[in-house]
Parts: sequence; structure tokens; C-alpha cells
Amino acid sequence: MAADCIFCKIVAGEIPCFKVFEDEDTLAFMDINPVHPGHVLVIPREHYPNVFEVSDEAIAATARTARRVARAVRATLQPDGMNLLQCNGEAAAQSVLHFHMHVLPRAMNDRAALNWPLKPGNMDEIQSLSKRIARAVE
Repeated sequence: MAADCIFCKIVAGEIPCFKVFEDEDTLAFMDINPVHPGHVLVIPREHYPNVFEVSDEAIAATARTARRVARAVRATLQPDGMNLLQCNGEAAAQSVLHFHMHVLPRAMNDRAALNWPLKPGNMDEIQSLSKRIARAVE
């Protein structure tokens, strides 16, 4: 637990939430600043600031719960689409430094700022970068 983490306080029961699902490893609750109705946050109960520090077990448990919740959101709301979103760092819009996934139902043409226009990249640069990244994969 991190003393100053709002999600850790939710896990500890110090701050209320609208719980959707919980098990021994994860907690899923409604986002109180939703992009759309049905926007759910899924977190591991243990505190990890981001994807670079989360344990293999915690990220797997969080992904399993996110899929379970996504299926429930789809069954309940029948959205046109669904994003499972996970952000790391201020530049990526991570607002709470506790690893979490957004289950975000989408409507066609909803203009939520998560999509970017497709533009062809330089294939030589892409190939070169792919090789550099592949060498760094552990």
C-alpha cells in the first residue's frame, strides 16, 4: 500500500467506490469521471506505479478481470466498441500512479480522444527501430 495513493485507499476501504467486481487479487470499480457510462477501472490490490514495475502475476490478474468486466459491460450496455486502455506516465495521461486498466465502452463517432489518424510511416525507419527494440526485449 502507498499512503498517498487514492486507489490504495479504495482497496483499504478508506474511500468508497462503486464496486463492480473483486477477487483476492483485483478490484474493479466505476470511474467517477467517466468518458462514457459504463467506464470501469480495474486495479491490482497491491500497489505498483506502472506497467514497468507491476509483477507478472498482478498484470495477468488485472487483465483477466478486465476481460471479465468488459464482457459484463458489453452484455449490459451493448456498446458499438470497447477499449481496454492502460497508461504510463504523465505524457500518456496517467493520472493515478497505481497500475490500472480502463474498460471503456465506445459509441460510433463518439469523438473520445483515444483514436489517432492513420498515416503511413517510413518503412526503413520502422524496420530499423523494430530491430533495435527486438534486441532490447528481455
